[in-house]
Amino acid sequence: MFKKAAKPADAAAAPKGLAAITEPIEELKLPVWFFGFEAVFACAYDLHQAYPVLLPVISVLVVANIAVSMTMMRKRLRLAKALWRGKETRKVAIGLLALRLGSHFALNAVGVTVTSTAAHLVYAVVMAAITIGLLVFTQQTALRALENARAKAAQESPDPVQGPHPTQDGPRFAQSEPLIAESDPVVA
Repeated sequence: MFKKAAKPADAAAAPKGLAAITEPIEELKLPVWFFGFEAVFACAYDLHQAYPVLLPVISVLVVANIAVSMTMMRKRLRLAKALWRGKETRKVAIGLLALRLGSHFALNAVGVTVTSTAAHLVYAVVMAAITIGLLVFTQQTALRALENARAKAAQESPDPVQGPHPTQDGPRFAQSEPLIAESDPVVA
């Protein structure tokens, strides 16, 4: 009944992922404090176990994270989306989940369970620190990859203003009509 609209030819050639991001690198960097929101999510379970009354605070932080992401960090959302599509970020997320479950299984195997408030707080701090560290590392890796991709693309493609590369056949600057004809009046 409904047919998909045909994509223009340019859409197939359009870069995807990190290659589609054209903003300056300095504008794309997520500040480390923003990773604190993600750290709260990583340690939310332990915070809730240590202090169940913190559940409304954690809920408010979730809403604040969404609000900050959609307003202040709007430009950087493309980088965040590209990061989430990347294998490295998924490895970080899976690694954090494996660390959480694996450490609890390992402690249970030796007969120790995390039940005290202090133990849950230690777990929360450790998970938050690991989360922030891994996310900062992943961001730096992605930004380095973006810089390298841009540098490679700049080397491979000729400058459209200057014409073909000097080592290629053809003149360095294409001959064109003068911008101002001699018969045009000059306004002083």
